[in-house]
Amino acid sequence: MNNVPGLEAIYRDYKSKGVDFYFIYKSLAHPERDGLVQPVTIDERLAHIKKAKVQLSTTIPWIADSMSNELKNALGNRNNSEIVVSPDGTMVVARDWSDPSALRLDLERLVGKAETLTEVTDLKAQAPAAGDGHAAIPRGIVPRVERPDSSEPLIVTTKGDEPFYLKLRAEAEKSVARESKGTLHLSFQLDPIHEVHWNNLAPPMRYSIAVPEGAIFTPSSGEAAKVSAAKADMDPREFLVELDLSTVEAGTPIIISVDYFACDDADRWCKPVTQTFEISLETDRDAGRVQIPGGGRGGTKGGGMKGRGKGSAGPGRGMPSAENILSRFDTNEDGALSREEATGPMAQRFDQMDTNRDGSVSIEELEARLARR
Repeated sequence: MNNVPGLEAIYRDYKSKGVDFYFIYKSLAHPERDGLVQPVTIDERLAHIKKAKVQLSTTIPWIADSMSNELKNALGNRNNSEIVVSPDGTMVVARDWSDPSALRLDLERLVGKAETLTEVTDLKAQAPAAGDGHAAIPRGIVPRVERPDSSEPLIVTTKGDEPFYLKLRAEAEKSVARESKGTLHLSFQLDPIHEVHWNNLAPPMRYSIAVPEGAIFTPSSGEAAKVSAAKADMDPREFLVELDLSTVEAGTPIIISVDYFACDDADRWCKPVTQTFEISLETDRDAGRVQIPGGGRGGTKGGGMKGRGKGSAGPGRGMPSAENILSRFDTNEDGALSREEATGPMAQRFDQMDTNRDGSVSIEELEARLARR
């Protein structure tokens, strides 16, 4: 949120004029950025807000969206939108992407110029909170596992008693949603908000899938590889599973049980934990998109993007890839191209590209368009 200092400056100038400012905490647009993972309880969201207040050095109040993301959905599912609401509740300004300069002009037009003009350079940076021992836990020790091409996050429900030290992000290729068969990517991630890590001197984590009658999971259980490069780390434990639920009743969830050791960052305790996760074969529109450090929108082995055949950029090819187009035009980074984001020829061809008429162009629709060209 590089625009926070600009918003903080406007807040200081306009709060005396009766303008209320709020940051809205919604689901993470890019889980794993700054090491964070999607929270699954409102207390975890509030803990993220507490951390963000210090990290971003802001005094603007925060509102936490509900765990069902009602406010995010009502405001159009934008990751970094900016809304101005009049005293009678009318939405007078709605931007897909926060723009402090434009916001100041909006407020000058709506309520008049502020008596002061705070510059970003006038803001005193707040020192980060001390005692964050978690930052010392290494990352990048365990190699990432390649996710299926064009995979989508699935809805995951965490079961059991809090605290939920471990989170599961499940992604599946398109055929899983269409045909109930294909490749499933499981990423088990310790949540740094709970200040725990993997102790690589303890037994590795294990998972097992409760296989319904007629279903096939290959494999149906697994164990993380033993890590000898470091005594502790914070890397995800990832697995690929081939599944076939085509003969199972539609809507049957995937139940996964996980056994692991959660170890306190301050080395005060290390205890065995069992958690259960329930995966629905439905796309989670609020799960965000993982961007592997050093690999852009990655998720493939080594953090880079794997080629997608026709339309992929490469030596001697003049046609851009669908990923490159999204990287250029997808300003709110939600993984699709909206009508507002499309410009020039993209805007002229928007209706042709939006084949399912849902108001946005997905990467698959872009690839289909490029393949036809």
